[in-house]
Amino acid sequence: MITMVLTALDYDVHPSNSPSEAIRIARERSGKIDLLLTDVIMPEMNGKDLYNNILTFHPQLKRIFMSGYTADAIARFGVLDAGANFIHKPFSLPGLASKVREVLDGK
Repeated sequence: MITMVLTALDYDVHPSNSPSEAIRIARERSGKIDLLLTDVIMPEMNGKDLYNNILTFHPQLKRIFMSGYTADAIARFGVLDAGANFIHKPFSLPGLASKVREVLDGK
C-alpha cells in the first residue's frame, strides 16, 4: 500500500522485503536515493543500522522510521536517536505523504 501511494505521488520507489535486499538495491543503484522509509524493528537488523549501512552508498540519504512503538520508547532502548524522523503506526496515507514531503523538504 505504501509503495502504491508513494508511486501515485510520483516518487520513484524501490521496495524491498528485507534489510539485506534494501542494502543490495542501494549498492546497485547508480542514481541518488533521497529517502529511506523503514521500520525500526525488523529481522536481520534494526532500521538505524540499515540506514547507517545505506548511508555509505548514499551520503545525502534522509530517513523516516516507522513503528507501532512510540518514538520515546524506542529511543530508550537505543535503537532510535531522539529527534529522528518518525511516524507512528498505524498512520493515515495522507499523513504519510505529508511526512515524506516534510522530510524531503528538510522541515
